[in-house]
Amino acid sequence: MENLARLWRYGLVLSHQRDVADDLVQATCLRALERADQFIPGTRLDRWLFSILHSIWLNEIRSRRVRQGQGFVDAGEALTFDGAHDTETHVMAAQVLKRVNALPEAQRTAVFLAYVEGLSYREVAGILDIPIGTVMSRLAAARAKLSGDEREGGRQ
Repeated sequence: MENLARLWRYGLVLSHQRDVADDLVQATCLRALERADQFIPGTRLDRWLFSILHSIWLNEIRSRRVRQGQGFVDAGEALTFDGAHDTETHVMAAQVLKRVNALPEAQRTAVFLAYVEGLSYREVAGILDIPIGTVMSRLAAARAKLSGDEREGGRQ
């Protein structure tokens, strides 16, 4: 239960669609229950669940390509607030989310797992099934892109 919100956020980062994020979390929970015997006691459950969700998402992408794809929603539509933040915080958060969502998917996913979820580079590499050097490269490219956008366009 404690990982559901984190899984949903990751699903939203990947899909940009709330209903798809809901479906990804549901499919992840179902697959985790079906394959509970594959979980290695003593390892991190959240990392295992993120790996499952990522795998399901990749399968969905492949399936969408076959069906000619579906569009994504704008970052502003995916951002919600509880009313406790002031307007300036909302605007800044929307701008940051919009810029991060503009990153290529590989960079956006690495940024989310490393910086939002706080996973180590090694854990991100395991979830995405890529070398740790690739994770480091994607994060460096994302940081450069985000800081370059700010310099080029001024503070947005």
